[in-house]
Amino acid sequence: MTLPIDPAEIDPDDIGAKQTTLEMDHEDAIEHVREVFTDAGFGVPVEFSPSELLNEKVDADRDPYYVLGACNPAVADEALEVSNNKIGAIFPCNVVIWEESPGTQRVYHVSIMRIARLVGMAPDDDAMADIVATTGELVDDAFANL
Repeated sequence: MTLPIDPAEIDPDDIGAKQTTLEMDHEDAIEHVREVFTDAGFGVPVEFSPSELLNEKVDADRDPYYVLGACNPAVADEALEVSNNKIGAIFPCNVVIWEESPGTQRVYHVSIMRIARLVGMAPDDDAMADIVATTGELVDDAFANL
């Protein structure tokens, strides 16, 4: 199977990639990120620890890794509308926190709104551009406060 796009040619800005490090323990980082994203207008309806699951199920010996599924309901509703419900397959907007070393956590996010547009799940039109801009501003606000 040939990919429809060349991943090596994708600029991180094209997918809205944002990342930072936090100098705190893993659990404190999870709480901090949750609070900051909530303050920026996101809810967190889904969260889980892949590392705990994989360590338990397949003895993966993974370092702490946590996923916060962030969602702004008004924007999510608009995105479902303009994408004919397709974008829901990649909801919610995940923010991941992983331990790079004890006391240092990486926080990483990519824009599912941008990715959906790139892969054809959402239209490349003005309505979707507005959604991308809105979510980008919300995420920028959150990262500015991390």
